[in-house]
Amino acid sequence: MLSMVFESYAARTHEKMKEVLMNPEAVGPAIHYYMIRGGSEKRNITVWEAGTVGGEYVKTYGHYHVDNLPETYWVLAGEGIILLQKLLVENDASHIDRVEDFKAIRVKTGDAVEIPGDYGHLAVNTGKTWFVTADNSPVAEAGDSASSPRHADYEMIKKMRGFAYYVVEKNGAPSFVPNPLYKEVRKTDFGGLFVVEHTG
Repeated sequence: MLSMVFESYAARTHEKMKEVLMNPEAVGPAIHYYMIRGGSEKRNITVWEAGTVGGEYVKTYGHYHVDNLPETYWVLAGEGIILLQKLLVENDASHIDRVEDFKAIRVKTGDAVEIPGDYGHLAVNTGKTWFVTADNSPVAEAGDSASSPRHADYEMIKKMRGFAYYVVEKNGAPSFVPNPLYKEVRKTDFGGLFVVEHTG
């Protein structure tokens, strides 16, 4: 049963998303995506706006899970890309600017994606309509916030201004642009999409 003090709705504003955008000065929608949190019992619903911001497709902020918590995403409508990245760990220390493994998984209505607990993740709307997912992340516990749940670490993503690659529109299709703040990405799987150095 949800606590009466838990506010289940949250929205990620353009102002907040500037922290992780490829072009933070670009004009974007007032709200990039909407979240309705229900936890594992009711599942959480996320709805993305369509379009691009400075050439970059609308995306979620991205986060890592505390305590290696796994998660499943179910795509209810639209099409997009789920990005996964695992930080390099050496001598029992994680390096936020070095990635051991980066994966891009293209998804559409009806697909499900398992998110391993030791991977950070974000999702991108590459379609022309709403992109809608459900997930089983346990966001509805005492002390949780719908906007920033306790199990999610957003700070490492904020420090690196996003993931190791940005998903941009190039010639009407998704492509990847490297995030220059990352020093190393050892293994990549771009899901058959291209990497470009710029969007011009």
